[in-house]
Amino acid sequence: MKTTLNNREIEYAIRKSTRARNLRLTVNCDASVVVTVPRYFFGMYKIERFLQAKASWVLRKIDYFKKFGNRVRVGESRLGHGGRREYKKYREQARALIAQKITQLNQTGEFVFNRISIKNHKSRWGSCSKKKNLNFNYKIVFLPEHLAEYIVAHELCHLKELNHSRKFWNLVAEFVPDYKEQRRALKRVVF
Repeated sequence: MKTTLNNREIEYAIRKSTRARNLRLTVNCDASVVVTVPRYFFGMYKIERFLQAKASWVLRKIDYFKKFGNRVRVGESRLGHGGRREYKKYREQARALIAQKITQLNQTGEFVFNRISIKNHKSRWGSCSKKKNLNFNYKIVFLPEHLAEYIVAHELCHLKELNHSRKFWNLVAEFVPDYKEQRRALKRVVF
């Protein structure tokens, strides 16, 4: 599909997903644009409106990836697409780092979790499920230590508050007082 954003013509693909509840926009490392839609979604005009609303973000990401190609900077290391070989190579290192951070942050033992999984996520650093499973991106090993600590603290706090309410952020602030600064820094990191 093609559209014009701020007088620039771009191509994009539409991906239907059974898991999608809303429209989601992705600009990949190769500068390709993908709009993910719910499985039974037929509103092309809504997709067009969605793209127009996100035009400056989309163009900024396209320009970034065209400039740096498929190599993006994470911490001090250069990563390609984060393939299977790289994932296997760094998975246990990530597990050890996360275990160390959890031990430091959970000295009182107030955070009880079921298990820790190390994943190869494309767009998130961590998550916490209702079943109290903690999931982390293996690329956490490439981040500066203070950002890795923020991610672990953030997910631990989700064990008590499964949302991003004021109560949740107050809890995060107990562990990472400058969490707002850490969040901003993390948003500047590209996978």
